[in-house]
Amino acid sequence: MKKIWFLLAVFCMSFVMSIYAPAAHAAQAPELNGKNIVLADLNTGRIIYSKNPDTVVAPASLTKIMTVLLAVEAVERGEHTLDEMVTAGEDCRAGLDDESSSGEIVPGEQLTYRDLLYCSMIQSASDACNVLASLLGGSISGFVDMMNARASELGCEVTHFEDPNGLSNNNQTTAYEMFLITQEAISHDYFVVVCNIADVTIPQTNMHPEREYHNSNSLISSQSVYGGNRYLYTGAAGVKTGYTRAAGYCLISTAEREGLHFLAVVMGCDGWLNAGIEDYLNFEDTIKLYDWAFSDFSYRNVVDTATPVYELDVALAHDHQKAVLYPQQRLRLLLPKDTTDEDISLEFHIPDQELKAPVRAGEVLGEAVVSVNGDVYGTVNLITREEVELARTEYMKQQLKTVFSNQWVVGVFVMLLLLLAIYITLQIRYRKAREKYMQERIDRERRRRQKRKAMEESSREGWDL
Repeated sequence: MKKIWFLLAVFCMSFVMSIYAPAAHAAQAPELNGKNIVLADLNTGRIIYSKNPDTVVAPASLTKIMTVLLAVEAVERGEHTLDEMVTAGEDCRAGLDDESSSGEIVPGEQLTYRDLLYCSMIQSASDACNVLASLLGGSISGFVDMMNARASELGCEVTHFEDPNGLSNNNQTTAYEMFLITQEAISHDYFVVVCNIADVTIPQTNMHPEREYHNSNSLISSQSVYGGNRYLYTGAAGVKTGYTRAAGYCLISTAEREGLHFLAVVMGCDGWLNAGIEDYLNFEDTIKLYDWAFSDFSYRNVVDTATPVYELDVALAHDHQKAVLYPQQRLRLLLPKDTTDEDISLEFHIPDQELKAPVRAGEVLGEAVVSVNGDVYGTVNLITREEVELARTEYMKQQLKTVFSNQWVVGVFVMLLLLLAIYITLQIRYRKAREKYMQERIDRERRRRQKRKAMEESSREGWDL
């Protein structure tokens, strides 16, 4: 492939802030407390900001995202139903202590599968996760194996779980890999339903009276334990909070406004239990990220299907016509608003071979890689929109030239010419010999007639005597 760089002219975009945006430059992003952060554009899956995204950290209760994902997938496969009654086993409180978040579930208690999901996500109940784990994996350890296998399937390389609820200090992940897991989780409709419930009532069971729980995500719940209304955020949804002393305060959430849709992973923040402050900086960091992203990023049509971007010479084309290439599809990118013309470039990859007429309309003849400040954003195919016709005269000339450039063909052609010359010579000689023969035959016949005539005349003269 030959690579030819061209600058693509685009409209200038206004002021934007960013410290680390893999796709484009921007002014300074908000100052954040969290140690490990990822902000992603959910419409494309592209990371637009990150801070220590690959550092190995403890996930705390963010672990429950994987647990509930597997539980929802089991329902989707028809292995379990939401109304199914589940009995808590003796291992339902394994790993819990008095400070662990709990749904107060006890061995022998019967809850619906649905209510176990609610407890796991809304109350962050570690005992509910244990009950689901034993049901789905045959044992808690069997389920943990399922969790690790699913993480690998999603592209996680360092994530490792040792329990289904995040209580173990040996659980490990990264902010980026939690993004991968959560991105998959929110692609399942019922997972989204569960993690977006602000308040839930768990009906009376055989062991407990009715229980009310409030989502710990203060972005969506006014009764969260982390501050009531102070962190409510318009457009926010899901996903999960988490805290251990090792992990700090964590929050994974999404927010959507006017076509922009973001997912934020914020881990390792300060708060009351680890820093003695009344502010919970996992929520404050998340709000700063969303405010910045909504105000300073926008979508732009960087590549348009109606604008030609490249021309190719076409051998044997009628009237020396060229193949004009257009993007096969539009490329719409989320960019900082201060992105300039000079920041955006197209790299054309065209097959290194001669293009010959005829060329059909709609034929894919290469691709263009779109980059912003050296970071690749996407690739589009390049196609023709009009047919390039064949020049017949040039085609015949080219064919003759091709034929006579081959020595073997020339040898055969010369041999045929020699055979033709011999044939013609023999034909000429044959005609001359035949003509000579016929002439001699005519001459003999003429002499014979003359002789007979002379004899007849001689005979008549004798009778007259």
